[in-house]
Amino acid sequence: MKTSQMHFINGAWINPSHALEMAPQLVFAFGDTALVGDVAVFDHLKAKFANAHIVSASTSGEILGSRLFDNTVVVTAIEFEKTAIKAVETNFTEHENSFEVGKYLMNQLLADDLTAVMVISDGGLINGSELVSGLNEDKPEHVSVTGGLAGDAARFKQTFVGLDEVATVGKIVAIGFYGSAISIGHSSFGGWDEFGRERVVTKSDKNVLYELDNESALDLYKEYLGPYVDELPGSALLFPLSIKIGNDNSNLVRTILSINETKKSMTFAGNLPVGSKVRLMKANFEKLINASTDAANESMHEKKSPDLAILISCVGRKLVLQERTVEEVEAARKIFGEDTTIAGFYSYGEISPFNPNTKCELHNQTMTITTFTEAV
Repeated sequence: MKTSQMHFINGAWINPSHALEMAPQLVFAFGDTALVGDVAVFDHLKAKFANAHIVSASTSGEILGSRLFDNTVVVTAIEFEKTAIKAVETNFTEHENSFEVGKYLMNQLLADDLTAVMVISDGGLINGSELVSGLNEDKPEHVSVTGGLAGDAARFKQTFVGLDEVATVGKIVAIGFYGSAISIGHSSFGGWDEFGRERVVTKSDKNVLYELDNESALDLYKEYLGPYVDELPGSALLFPLSIKIGNDNSNLVRTILSINETKKSMTFAGNLPVGSKVRLMKANFEKLINASTDAANESMHEKKSPDLAILISCVGRKLVLQERTVEEVEAARKIFGEDTTIAGFYSYGEISPFNPNTKCELHNQTMTITTFTEAV
């Protein structure tokens, strides 16, 4: 596997010369909403990588190596030597619901030698939990699914995704990786501390929460927010919910996207089924940063540094860590070493299994890492 990276920053392209020596099949472009939606930016990439699939996504911040950026575009070109890929896309509006989106994409990629799937999804219109359920519906057990939901800084207005065209609203892209030459690792860690007593979801509609313990969930949430209540919904990113569904011992994290004062409801990035148990969470800076170290370690095959690592972290982590955000990226770099190409973005949701050979899940407020290593 060969990789090359470019960076569009301050209105100019920074290009490594060896990009001209590559024949990539896949190019990721992660960047500011306005930039990935800019025809001139896309045309430049298409001219440079005419024979590659170009997958673009808007972000809440870009990752390049061990550095973080805003209002730029980070481009990573990948040339596989022994691995076949297939990229497909659809628009949310072409399907009845988010579940059908996921099911459709997976069925477009299924083949006997399918090894893994990476999904880059709209982050505003899609219900991430339903999307993941659809992806899992017909997925063979051995196929891993990772990826993330596009971001839009902390604005939560619109997100853009594109495949081989200018990124637009409502698009979901899935890339299939085929053959035994590719080894794809994955891991997702949070690092948040739970606090307060456990409560039961007593009224909800998919990802819209109304009541906890038969009381208004929004009113209860406001009690905990204290001085942050006037900054809703943005301040809700500082206090996500931990959710336990059924008898599963694995807790998921859910981030609030919006609130409705009239209906006394809160809309989350993923579902909160009636009967599930939740607790509030708060930041522990050291644990958040250490979670990146854990994710990097767990994502490596046989503790060997991968060729490429895609880091997808959550906008909520960035808002909490602020100037310390770069430390979680640096933590991953220390584990991988200097020979691993690193790219990624801050998202509205992360997709990864908890463990190998398990279903993928929608995560919020985690550092999720996907690693790629191709056999020589």
